[in-house]
Amino acid sequence: MADAVETVLEQWGRERPDLDVSPIGVVGRIMRLSRLWDKEIKDFLGEHGLEPGEFDVLSTLRRSGEPYELTAKVFLKASLVTTGAITLRVDRMATKGLVTRTPDATDRRSVKIRLTPRGLEVIDRLLPLHLANEARLVESLDADERRHLAATLAGLLESHGDTQADTGR
Repeated sequence: MADAVETVLEQWGRERPDLDVSPIGVVGRIMRLSRLWDKEIKDFLGEHGLEPGEFDVLSTLRRSGEPYELTAKVFLKASLVTTGAITLRVDRMATKGLVTRTPDATDRRSVKIRLTPRGLEVIDRLLPLHLANEARLVESLDADERRHLAATLAGLLESHGDTQADTGR
């Protein structure tokens, strides 16, 4: 059974045989998977009372190590979202008791975003479930296929300038 992208390729091949439509085979499939997986992950996190952006904040702070805090500037570099988006997200999360925002003692113009004990409990409880959900999304691939696909996708991302963020404190 062919996937939906195969039909698109066949149609373009018939209608425009003069064009190389093979990039659609990769780009179209990645885009379709992204939409499917975005929905699955959003639904999964919603069952646990979080939005994907909130999970991103919790996981970014948690993986930063104790004391599980980052300046807003460093956090913005690590998360690649806009200042306005992060401000609204952090405000909502502070209301939920998941994070706090405090002035930076060394730089009056800066604030630090920190996990609360409740935020730490939520991310530590949810992370294993989230990872199991992601494993389910790629369970049709064996370990070698996953490693190869991850390396190939990493190469594509790097070729488009997506490199490691400086997450120094």
